[in-house]
Amino acid sequence: MFLSNNLKLLRKRRLLTQDDLAAILKIKRPTLNNYENQVSMPPIEMLMKLSDYFNISIDTLVRVDLLKLSQSQMRELENGNDVFIKGAKLRVLTSTVGADNEENIELVPEKAKAGYLTGFSDPEYIVSLPVFRLPFLDKERKYRTFQISGDSMWPIPAGAYVTGEYILNWNSIKNGQACIIFTLNDGLSFKIIENNIVQNGSIRCISLNPLFEPYDVPVGDIREIWKFVHYISGEIPSEQLEMNHVVKTLADIKSEVGEIKNKLLDHN
Repeated sequence: MFLSNNLKLLRKRRLLTQDDLAAILKIKRPTLNNYENQVSMPPIEMLMKLSDYFNISIDTLVRVDLLKLSQSQMRELENGNDVFIKGAKLRVLTSTVGADNEENIELVPEKAKAGYLTGFSDPEYIVSLPVFRLPFLDKERKYRTFQISGDSMWPIPAGAYVTGEYILNWNSIKNGQACIIFTLNDGLSFKIIENNIVQNGSIRCISLNPLFEPYDVPVGDIREIWKFVHYISGEIPSEQLEMNHVVKTLADIKSEVGEIKNKLLDHN
């Protein structure tokens, strides 16, 4: 259990002394000191008081090592967005910060995407990624940039750098949002989302390019979801997509005509 360290961390983040918090909780300072140093465990009534005061669930206080959370995740918790309360699983994101203690935007280029499959939760791997900052993005949120491949999201071209905002609570994702989804089986995918978590425990992934069929991903296979913010590319979109669509349409018509001919022959 992580209660003692979590209690100490939360108290210090609110700039409270042990005397301050003890007075708020209406207990003696030595009692609080014992909680923070694992000398004794708070009774359930005190756990409820701590949960109410910090606006964090008892599950999170006891079971989650808050020292491993990024600054953006801590701010989410402190703002009342505890996903244990909402019935979702808390996801610990490995992140990096600069010398000023502000979070970086890590860049996952095409050549590093294979390593992301095994290194996404490894601090050593994440630290090895290039980092940068974008001054117009909200400092209270966590961002990461991924280089995409393929043309399933055309007119966003292959090779573009897509920046996403980390989503802690997947139930909050709205239908029609573009997201980067990371699974251990398929790696990183950039798609339009249809959120079916409540209905059947899955997310439907839809491409902008109509040549690619939609598919469903069980929520249990997903490790990370990043909501689309913007993309950077040196390529100007062309008319390639429209031509591909025409080619596919002609191929479908040819196939249907062939099926009709075969049925007529079988009938005769």
